[in-house]
Amino acid sequence: MSDPETIGAPAIAARDGDVRVSQAPRDEKNVTWGIVTINRHAQDLYDFWRDFSNLPHVMENIERIDCADRDHSTWTVKAPADHKVSWDAVVTKDEPGKLIEWQSAEGSQIRNSGRIEFRDAAERGTIVRATIAYDPPGGMIGDLIARLFQRAPAIQAQRDLRRFKQYMETGEISTSARTRADATDLPE
Repeated sequence: MSDPETIGAPAIAARDGDVRVSQAPRDEKNVTWGIVTINRHAQDLYDFWRDFSNLPHVMENIERIDCADRDHSTWTVKAPADHKVSWDAVVTKDEPGKLIEWQSAEGSQIRNSGRIEFRDAAERGTIVRATIAYDPPGGMIGDLIARLFQRAPAIQAQRDLRRFKQYMETGEISTSARTRADATDLPE
């Protein structure tokens, strides 16, 4: 991974208060990012993302997002071992059609901040770059458990961007999961 400062990383939520990535230790496991090109206009992608109630459709571990108003929301996500965690988030910067930045509210259970950017890529569509800085609950042990259960932000960020791409380009997300309907259609 490249230096988080050069990719426009947001403020990192650290145990000892908010710290800019440039002031944080160079521990890349606490800053994750992903990039994908989506064959849609930047404004369309921004509009979908800015309505946070859409995100559980493309983000695998998001249970729900309750929006208090345009800039304040409560996120509930699936955690390892069938647990759920929630935090309050606040939009800190919003440039329509270009970017959204957020951070967890003071006192939130999960400290994090993030940024999603939408850049025009001419005939190829839009380059979408997501950067997330987080302080894993439980420190190193919590981070290890999240990785074991495939729930770590570093793993999820790229998966979720691929799901976002699929959904925005095709209107659906492909999956290898079988449903009951699939099972009843199988030959005996």
